[in-house]
Amino acid sequence: MKEKAKASLVLLGISVIWGSTFPVMKVAVKDFPPITFIAIRFTVASLLMLFLLKKELRGDQIIPGLILGVTLFLGHGFQIVGLKYTTASNSAFITSLYVVFTPFVAYLILRKIIKVEDSVALILAILGLYLISNARLSLNYGDLLTIIAALSFAFQIVLVEYFSRYGIGIAFWQVFWNAVLSTAYALIAEGLPTPEGSVLLAILYTGIFATALAFFAQVKYQPKVEAYRAAILYSAEPVFGHLLSLVTLGEMLSVKGYLGALLIMSAIWIELYKEKLNRN
Repeated sequence: MKEKAKASLVLLGISVIWGSTFPVMKVAVKDFPPITFIAIRFTVASLLMLFLLKKELRGDQIIPGLILGVTLFLGHGFQIVGLKYTTASNSAFITSLYVVFTPFVAYLILRKIIKVEDSVALILAILGLYLISNARLSLNYGDLLTIIAALSFAFQIVLVEYFSRYGIGIAFWQVFWNAVLSTAYALIAEGLPTPEGSVLLAILYTGIFATALAFFAQVKYQPKVEAYRAAILYSAEPVFGHLLSLVTLGEMLSVKGYLGALLIMSAIWIELYKEKLNRN
């Protein structure tokens, strides 16, 4: 029980770290090219993960890692560019929609059945998205990009399951390929400028703690708790993201925004509860 409690605290800590990246990246990319930020962040993470997982790496993991790297590149790329045009709080809650999108992506790739609860969760998520985006029929540019990011992360989650037979070494390869793709794009489109000051600190924080160490801790400790319990702990990420954005950036949602956030979280909890029932 002590080991499970320790693992749960570690996973909750990961959620806090991931939630904290939203205001950190929001400030960092204000005057710095966003894909260059991702490129350097994931290069730092790749070097550290190479050290942590070098004994787990095999040649047959390279192509699956590349496919996963593409989904991460699209997810993080759309997310961080979207952050330039929306609030850190909106980004945190909208990104979390990957939980709701995942069953539908799983149907496309794994042919897993879509259940009634999935459709209910999707409807709640759409209503929540409508409210959190200031109750407009047309989403703002940043929110739209973040939806694409959430969909990309849903593909990444399903493909991790699909490629699980290749072992935990693919955790490194997906981060490595994300770094390669981001660097190539940044060289062409942004010139790959050198980060300084607070931007460099943000890159080191997100690269070391929110990427390399968080992914390594996830691989090490998540198997020690039930999958549904881990998912519930991860679902705290947008809540921490908003609270930290409120404290550091002074961001507050409108009444409709908070109602939208509640609907999004309700949609996520429906999915997590369904997962718990399926495993019992």
